[in-house]
Amino acid sequence: QVQFVESGGGLVQPGGSLRLPCVASGSTFRYVGMGWYRQTPGNQRELIASIMGNGGRSNYADAIKGRFTISRDDARQTMYLEMSGMNPDDTAVYYCNQIPYLRTSWGQGTQVTVSS
Repeated sequence: QVQFVESGGGLVQPGGSLRLPCVASGSTFRYVGMGWYRQTPGNQRELIASIMGNGGRSNYADAIKGRFTISRDDARQTMYLEMSGMNPDDTAVYYCNQIPYLRTSWGQGTQVTVSS
């Protein structure tokens, strides 16, 4: 079963930066589209960034466009989310998963809190 492990979260001040890695298990990582999702209390998990396999293109939700960058290292089976210019609305638990997501493969997520 494919599994994902997110890390790198923490407390950051408004305007600050964080880098989230997501390590994936399984042998098909390089061929599949991957995404970063986030969830706030009382809201549904939402897809905020995606990157296709085999060097495919990336896409971003309007809320993060121009501030966050998604990337992947297929040799390390790792995906990243570089976050900059952060604001309190970015406070959430961040998850990674395939595109479309695998229902049984959600990890624990990593908490990101933006506050002064």
